[in-house]
Amino acid sequence: MKIKSLVFGVIISSLMPFLTTAQKIVNPLLQSGPMLGYADMREAMIWLQTTREAEVFVVYCDVTKPNRNLVTNKVKTSKSEAFTAHLVADSVEPGHQYKYQVFINRKPVKLPYNTQFSTPPIWKWRTDPPEFTMLTGSCAYINQPEYDRAGKPYGGDYKIFTGMAAQKADFMLWLGDNLYLREPDWNSASGIAKRYTHTRSVQEMQPFLASTHHYAIWDDHDYGPDNSNESFYYKNQTLEAFRQFWGNPTYGVGDIEGAITSFQWGDADFFLLDNRWYREPDELNNSYKTVLGEKQLNWLLENLVTSKATFKIVAMGGQFLSDAAENAEAYSAGGFNKEREIIINFIYQYNIKNVVFITGDVHYSEISVLKKEGKPAIYDLTFSALTSGPNTSGESWKNTLRIPGTVVMERNYGMIKFSGPAKARKLTVSCLNSDNKKCWEQVIEQE
Repeated sequence: MKIKSLVFGVIISSLMPFLTTAQKIVNPLLQSGPMLGYADMREAMIWLQTTREAEVFVVYCDVTKPNRNLVTNKVKTSKSEAFTAHLVADSVEPGHQYKYQVFINRKPVKLPYNTQFSTPPIWKWRTDPPEFTMLTGSCAYINQPEYDRAGKPYGGDYKIFTGMAAQKADFMLWLGDNLYLREPDWNSASGIAKRYTHTRSVQEMQPFLASTHHYAIWDDHDYGPDNSNESFYYKNQTLEAFRQFWGNPTYGVGDIEGAITSFQWGDADFFLLDNRWYREPDELNNSYKTVLGEKQLNWLLENLVTSKATFKIVAMGGQFLSDAAENAEAYSAGGFNKEREIIINFIYQYNIKNVVFITGDVHYSEISVLKKEGKPAIYDLTFSALTSGPNTSGESWKNTLRIPGTVVMERNYGMIKFSGPAKARKLTVSCLNSDNKKCWEQVIEQE
């Protein structure tokens, strides 16, 4: 937003320049965040949550022009929006770095960690595609004993977020089960908001939220109860909470409802799918069942065939390629395989190269690859779990498409670096554990 008055301009000027010390001053009005949401060449979004009703905005400046302060829109947080705010920095330029500072009730919030963001560069017809790095992972369980299952705590190793922040990646893509709704949560808007607030407020997460852009899909545990499908009666409310607490470019596309969106970064197109909104029940015995629904499926296929990007990255909650019979939520199980085959055959028919699925859900990590002579290779990079309990049986699951040596059955996250000159691009894919130690590294070359 533009400064409307001289008085307001004086207030802003008196509160700047930005803080450079690591002194922590607790602001009782800040519940969680700031979190960097989507970023594009002309604007970036910053999210935050207050503890009660308050007026919030962000002041930001190009690091090369520290005396030229810019201001986002002002938002008055409200209980109906879970006291969340989406603040848009709409005066940015491509490929620039910006410092930013949160203001609550016109007072600056001093944070002991980096508050800086970057916008993607403009590069087409000018240079080779830029190098960039993304992080990814799924299944983030934050303990709350009074509402958790009995016995050993299911969540842990929250330090993983500290290691992720240290990577200084361009963005993070959350792969679903980003929180775990419990029985007291999913039947009321207030319960859903309380679960989101509890998860989003974990202390170890805050520096990571503030310094890395974040995109997200969902899976069953942030959509509803375990194994939820299209029939979940409260899905409109969980979608509204997803919109309130994330910073995606869109929440649905055209007349396609659900947590679906898309974005570009460098020479990659990202298609973020919703595997719950249209999903038919696992229990049905239909010969053909859908995960995506007709409209979303067609949207994906049309975007794949028209994409001019080097890499086409498809994110969804459950594994796409795995043929392990033990994996009840994979595409290959429960009558969903025909839809899986439709997608694979479409990729083959139109010779769509460099399609990479990124998936979560199973509480262990692995890479699967489908290679057929004369056809483009299709990859599925699975990363799970961040802070939830690991699946220590994962390696025994008989996924015939698994790349040997890529199974990780401890808390972990994925890091993917896009690099190389035009027409010789590559993905360097790494899996790191909660101690930030590399478990394995694989390179996927552009076809």
